[in-house]
Amino acid sequence: MASAQPHEPMPRAYEPGAVEERIYDFWKEGGFFAPRIDRAKQPFTIIMPPPNVTGELHMGHALTIAIEDMMVRWHRMLGEPTLFLPGTDHAGIATQVVVERQIADEGLSRHDLGREKFIERVWDWVRDYGDRIYRQTERLGVSCDWTRQAFTLDEGPSRAVRTTFVNLYKKGLVYKGNRITNWCPRCRTALSDLEVKHRDEKSGLYRLRYPLRDGGGDHLTIATTRPETMLGDTAIAVNPNDERYSHLIGETAVLPIVGRELPIIGDDAVELEFGTGALKVTPAHDPTDYEIGQRHGLEAVNILNLDGTLNENAADYAGMTVQDARAAVLRRLDDDGLLDGSEDFTHAVGCCDRCDESVEPILSDQWYISMKPLAAPAIDAVKDGDIRIVPDRFARVYLNWMENVRDWPISRQLWWGHRIPVWYCPGGNMIVELEDPTSCPDCGSADLRRDPDVLDTWFSSGLWTHSTLGWPDENSEDLDYFYPTSVMETGHDILFFWVARMIFFGLENMGEIPFHTVYLHGLVRDPAGVKMSKTRGNVVDPVELVSMYGADAVRFALTTGTSAGSDMRMNESKLEASRNFANKLWNAARFVITHLRDAPPSALVDAAPKTREDRWILSRLNRAAERVDFHMREYQFGEAQRAAHDFLWNEYCDWYIEMSKTRLRDAAAPSPLPTLALVLETSLRLLHPFLPFVTEEIWGRLSAAAPTAFGSADARPAALMVAEYPQEDAALIDPEAERETEAAIELIRAARNLRAEFRIPNTQTLTARAAVADDCKTALRDALPFIRAQAKIDLELTDVDAHVGASVDEAVQILTFGSLSLSLGGMVDIAAETERLRTELADLRKYETRLSRNLSNENFTNRAPEDVVERERDRLTAAQNRTARLSEILERLSA
Repeated sequence: MASAQPHEPMPRAYEPGAVEERIYDFWKEGGFFAPRIDRAKQPFTIIMPPPNVTGELHMGHALTIAIEDMMVRWHRMLGEPTLFLPGTDHAGIATQVVVERQIADEGLSRHDLGREKFIERVWDWVRDYGDRIYRQTERLGVSCDWTRQAFTLDEGPSRAVRTTFVNLYKKGLVYKGNRITNWCPRCRTALSDLEVKHRDEKSGLYRLRYPLRDGGGDHLTIATTRPETMLGDTAIAVNPNDERYSHLIGETAVLPIVGRELPIIGDDAVELEFGTGALKVTPAHDPTDYEIGQRHGLEAVNILNLDGTLNENAADYAGMTVQDARAAVLRRLDDDGLLDGSEDFTHAVGCCDRCDESVEPILSDQWYISMKPLAAPAIDAVKDGDIRIVPDRFARVYLNWMENVRDWPISRQLWWGHRIPVWYCPGGNMIVELEDPTSCPDCGSADLRRDPDVLDTWFSSGLWTHSTLGWPDENSEDLDYFYPTSVMETGHDILFFWVARMIFFGLENMGEIPFHTVYLHGLVRDPAGVKMSKTRGNVVDPVELVSMYGADAVRFALTTGTSAGSDMRMNESKLEASRNFANKLWNAARFVITHLRDAPPSALVDAAPKTREDRWILSRLNRAAERVDFHMREYQFGEAQRAAHDFLWNEYCDWYIEMSKTRLRDAAAPSPLPTLALVLETSLRLLHPFLPFVTEEIWGRLSAAAPTAFGSADARPAALMVAEYPQEDAALIDPEAERETEAAIELIRAARNLRAEFRIPNTQTLTARAAVADDCKTALRDALPFIRAQAKIDLELTDVDAHVGASVDEAVQILTFGSLSLSLGGMVDIAAETERLRTELADLRKYETRLSRNLSNENFTNRAPEDVVERERDRLTAAQNRTARLSEILERLSA
């Protein structure tokens, strides 16, 4: 069993630190994470998004794990062969940067070591630190199959990468081209558009005068934020529809400082409203300018070195940084009378997603994938409904991007990663094959040079759904059984980075979609709603939270009350509420197990419901099971957890356990123990995907305390995590028992509310009358001992048409099945209480007016964060409800 001492008394409070490591070892050692292939059953498969091998667990990882493991545990308990396959990504740029910093501390660079020695150092680092995030992941209770864990540079995934590249090349879909690429001067590599983030920066918008060659002193004024790039200008473009400049098309201007003649051309890409309406064209350093240059056959003059400094084409400015060159060029233009002023300007600047360095567009030779042929079937897969994206609003985002996709630059100027399988011979031939060539097949030369670049990390991770299962090995049993996978769960921020690429690679390599559902979660934000980042200092370490609150509480706090695609806030109150829920479950179990140990075995033989409340709790349990099942199948995980939480806390713990105490004290009453134990055990199974550790621990103790209650030892599963998940039993739904039992609950709540309104202590028993409908009277009469104990009232039941509340010293609460009158005689100073309530009502109306005024102010509702506005609306609703309640009480007191 998972419990180390199942027969010892349970501690008064749940202690995660004393349970979680032991339970996790029990699961691993028991082999419960590994699926067994059963051809008669449809498997459920999730391939874990591979975190970077350099990474440490952060809140985004924790949310991913909590959602994925919730699905995995649910499907496993449904009896499906379930594979949750873990892995890590070699993280080309990030890992290389880490190791380069390490050897820099030794006074060395990677070039000092050479490629081979440097790669050895990286592998040493990976072997020492690469499994750190795995161990952190285990702290959250992830039930993945560690026997199948994968790494993007493992032999199998590496073979898949090479096969894909070669196949695409032979199809003409991989090519080498000289085009504008995003270049990171610090990482010294090309980046795809998706690896470039943008931030707003304040700079200057400078107006530069370009003299006309035959203009007799006339000039064109150009507006630019990057004046240093003028050194690479090869034309000036104007919009043909711009009446200010259209007559100049075909004329020639002269590039200041350099003296190069620039043709003035017409192109529709020029925006009439931006700047002066005339555009300097620098084909080697701007994507739009590059496309204009292609259309007009312009020369491309590269003025930048790969380290971001200016090269020999920049003449006197060679060797300068971009910033230094900008200042020097502006001084020269000012001296020459060609600087026509500037203005402050804020614009989006591209930055490297890894190192935050400003990205420079540079014309360079790179390997590309032609995307249109690959995108077409990936678009159809979503349009035709073969792949469902949850939430569906992201399907439109996906389709818009895929329908406008550009060719993907896949080469990176790094040493760590999948090296491009291309060789060049002295005769200029290019060899692209699955196996390393020994000589050129055309000229026979053995003097071959391999392409120095590696592939974009997203190339290998794009193959993750099938490379981890054995592709391209056609004899892979895992690939044959577990592909296509079931769900791809990840953050919406990598829909294009990763999800789209998995879809088109899966269709290309396998001929099938890689998964039928994409579930996208939102971001985890801090309590103020701000995105977490190290620079802001608001990052929370999930491992620390696990140590403080327990893994179950962290998982539950991350996933309860959230929905697909929506950001969530992590705060202390959510964590405390989740920990309290785990303790509520623990204390309920402790109550049941304690009584089970003291009961004779015969007390558990007959599990049939004996009383109305037994039928009620079993009916409510089955309704909860139906709701949880519905929400889980609809990917409404927050609602599924809410349904399970509310049943356990509000119905089982707060009401049924309290009802059972009355019978436990009465030896002549039918024992509630069989139903107590049955509902607890079923609730543990219902809650297990959401709270795996505490439910497994309690289940082991419950099984030990009542070994015959749930069948023979041989028939019981070895662990809760492989037990059967509860399904609704329609035969146990009992609307009559629900209506009758909930009438008693409503009456008790009404009495408590009236007592609270008039501040009457619970130690005082009050006289009360309830006028109730005939169809509830019998049930309420049966429940009188429980009602009197819970509400602290001496209750008389009368017919529903009986007059109640006739006296001024009686407080009345209307019920769905009648009314309750509570005698206040001698308990309350009616005059003083009336004055107190009037004062509260007057203050409440002022508060309500202020809230209404705030919410009618469009400046507030349009500019304030959505959650702030929603919180104000909730406060207004609560105030209005309280106002109505106080008005009702005062009306009765003054009657």
